[in-house]
Amino acid sequence: MKYLALALLFCALASLSDASCYAKAVTPGMTHCQDVSDNTWHPIGSLWRNSECWDCSCSGCCQAYTTPTEVPEDCVAVLDTHACEYIVHTKGNSNGLCEGVKIWKMSAV
Repeated sequence: MKYLALALLFCALASLSDASCYAKAVTPGMTHCQDVSDNTWHPIGSLWRNSECWDCSCSGCCQAYTTPTEVPEDCVAVLDTHACEYIVHTKGNSNGLCEGVKIWKMSAV
């Protein structure tokens, strides 16, 4: 039952953050599950953020960032996997941040 509650929580958070999520099957009796991105093992009931900026549990994962939808033509959006946020900068100059682009950073697990 607690896994169902956790899955519902992930669904609710996904709708609030406009994030992408996917579900994974949890077999009764499992004590650990493997993160498909990092191949790391985690105990059932734990929460973690993997190296691709996904917030995960053994029952599924959701993006820990939002993707900019309106990027000016002279700019490019690049995912910073250390901060788990998109940086929008001018093409050819990674130090020149673009003006008027909102970047939202999701909270950590």
